[in-house]
Amino acid sequence: MTEAKSPRAVRRGRIFPEIQWTENHKAQWKAERQAFKERCQSIFEQVQPQFIKTHYNWYMAVEPESEKYFIDQDALVVADKAHEEYPNAKLHVFCINETGVCGRI
Repeated sequence: MTEAKSPRAVRRGRIFPEIQWTENHKAQWKAERQAFKERCQSIFEQVQPQFIKTHYNWYMAVEPESEKYFIDQDALVVADKAHEEYPNAKLHVFCINETGVCGRI
């Protein structure tokens, strides 16, 4: 027996081809992300030494506008805590360790 082939045509390409970012727009977006990360990183580096001994491998969410941070053992819980107080704010989550990076290679 042979299997019947699907009459569907294979579509290749972008879902929304009319939405195209220019290289300038991509560079601006990357620069904004990097500036945001640096603002959060400076706050994290200020408080990291006092928490690294007592809260090692816990998570810290930083909201850079208010310079407020939230700490918990679970990354999702810490993000929820931060979003409860600042519902529309952008956050950056760090792991309280030597590098601040979450996860493993």
